[in-house]
Amino acid sequence: MRWLTGWSTGTPRAGAPVHEALATVAPIAARPLWTGPNPLWAVGDWRPEEIRLVTLRPGARPAVSTGPTTPDPVEDTPATTRLAVLGHCGATDAELAAGLAGARGGAVRHLTAWPGSYTVVLRTGTRSTLLLTDLAGAQPVFHTPWAGGTAYATAALPLADLVGAALDTGHLAARLACPESPEALGTGTPYLGVQRVPPGHVLAIRGGRPYLDAYDEPPGAEQPRDEAPAIRELTRTLLESVRSRVRTPAPATDPAGRARLGVDLSYGTASATVALLAAAVPLPPVPAGAPGAPTGPAVTGGRGAAGARSGAVKGSWAREAAQGPSVPEQLAAVTLGETEPPTSLALAPDTPRLRHTVLDPGPDTLPYAVLRTDPQSGPLTDEPGPELVAAARAGARFDAGGADHLTGYGARQVLDGHPARLADLIRAGRPRELLPPVAALAGADRAAAGVLTGALRTPLTVVRAAHRLSRVRYAEALDEAAAKLTARHVPDGAGTAGDRSAVDLAWCVPGPAARWLSDEALSSVALRLRLAARRPAPEEHPGAHRARHALYRQARSFRTLLHAAEQPGQRLHAPFLDNQVVRAARLLPDDVRLQPGARHALLHAVLTGAGRTDLPPDWGRGPRPDRTAPARAGLRLAADGLAELFDAPLLAEAGLIDLPAVRAGLAHSTDPATPLSPAALAGLADLVSTELWLRRLRARRHGACWTGLPHPQAPALTP
Repeated sequence: MRWLTGWSTGTPRAGAPVHEALATVAPIAARPLWTGPNPLWAVGDWRPEEIRLVTLRPGARPAVSTGPTTPDPVEDTPATTRLAVLGHCGATDAELAAGLAGARGGAVRHLTAWPGSYTVVLRTGTRSTLLLTDLAGAQPVFHTPWAGGTAYATAALPLADLVGAALDTGHLAARLACPESPEALGTGTPYLGVQRVPPGHVLAIRGGRPYLDAYDEPPGAEQPRDEAPAIRELTRTLLESVRSRVRTPAPATDPAGRARLGVDLSYGTASATVALLAAAVPLPPVPAGAPGAPTGPAVTGGRGAAGARSGAVKGSWAREAAQGPSVPEQLAAVTLGETEPPTSLALAPDTPRLRHTVLDPGPDTLPYAVLRTDPQSGPLTDEPGPELVAAARAGARFDAGGADHLTGYGARQVLDGHPARLADLIRAGRPRELLPPVAALAGADRAAAGVLTGALRTPLTVVRAAHRLSRVRYAEALDEAAAKLTARHVPDGAGTAGDRSAVDLAWCVPGPAARWLSDEALSSVALRLRLAARRPAPEEHPGAHRARHALYRQARSFRTLLHAAEQPGQRLHAPFLDNQVVRAARLLPDDVRLQPGARHALLHAVLTGAGRTDLPPDWGRGPRPDRTAPARAGLRLAADGLAELFDAPLLAEAGLIDLPAVRAGLAHSTDPATPLSPAALAGLADLVSTELWLRRLRARRHGACWTGLPHPQAPALTP
């Protein structure tokens, strides 16, 4: 896990004790980026090009450095300005210097407009520090009060370790009950006292006190948005994001000897789009035999491919080591879970630079495989998430990929057609534009549940729910959601596609694990919703609000996946979560997003604009593999481990779950004859992963991230 951390202390008041321990406390195995009373460290396996620093002093030109350097011995003055950019950033040194100069006047939004995924830290003088989060939430920032000031980090666990924070069971209940509801989650974390900075916000620490402010507001619903300019901007930004990663310098060493570049080719149009864009980026040729070079007769060569004579002996054939002809660098395209001839190749036809690898889906790559060995042996992620139970499956895919591995994570949420946006169309006075998406839902239900359901029940249910959401007041909607939680009226995920879409047409929707929570946990989450109902309503429409927080949840899941499955020395990339791609996608009109097959059509248009004009019109609309089959198989194989895990679970000890109901649900899930909806499987994954995370957290030693912390004082015994 890679993270950065630091703190900003306030001016001590007269008579207040001076915190002498600050000079001895530091993260373990950290690289200091700047020192002094308000230091900053980079912790973990950062690559040199992922640490970029800019310093601007009065009367001097900006000094730009890349990689870990010796901290500047010159003491800062109130006029000194420093900028640290950590992560993958496509800005040049000149752009970084210009960005720092522009930030001196107070503007910070331009610091988030470069390609890539990164965290920005800006320090002005000696008492003001600003940290910027990204728009999706894949690069979060956390903060907590400490030593009379504020400590911050890009991971919550080290801050909890620093201050000795206890577990926040109320936040865990909210994550399980309403994982996409900001009214339930707030800005909290699983650790008491550690707060999260919302995406698209800046954390300003002045005099040791934290202040939050939004630096980027989404475009208003009334702003006119046209399809053609939006697709052009989406094409430009996505191509730029992929290009900046493909042209990343190769890491100095790779312990696994994997290819430099890798891509996912996992049946979806998003990963296929990223793969095709990456394969189209021109690169300097590599010598035959080097990592990433094609293998086979075309590049092995013979006597005719040998190098020139060395000239050591007249007339001899002694030569230098043959390097072979230079060839285009290949990308390792990885697919997991196919036993038949891979249908994913149809998504990337005629692409010789993709070296396709199909992995055998063995038992060790099924979800819940960790329960068959030692559940506590896996990595401890910063926060819980269902990715913990699928870490072995994702890790096998990433292990066969490249040192820089590109994925399509986040495309569904960035280019979403969230059902709640139907209410936005009604609010905007465009009810006729509901016809195509409602007709598509009716057609799907007609094929699955009969003519009567598809032709009559589905359109009436969906349109009625959309009209209701467009009219209901925010406070009334939250009060109603709280009442349903208290009464345990939570959806089970069953029914037709129209039924599920109608359930999604609400300000707040319970998560798939809510049905297995205890009455006390549901009541505590309902109280959070009732308190949120007394606060001002969001300015944006309900559909845009729901879609934005669905994106935040996906970004949190991707971050948990990084911590759980990223291989040593590897970097996983999600170009769709970059700031500039998210901004470009916001320009898409709502009616374009809600068209049937909109995501496939948008990505097809992006590839066409990038020069890939040979794709068929129905590209990406083929059948998808069954996503529930691996989960059911993994649950059956891990039945004994699940029974042991929930014999005396920590979730029940904390009063979060209804243990008999959970055991009954697990018994049903391991029975092949019992049908289970995808929502039920997702809920079980949430519960199992949270229990795994709690056990790994409890087994961890306090203070493992820091050195110099004072020993905890044992409480005195009371008679």
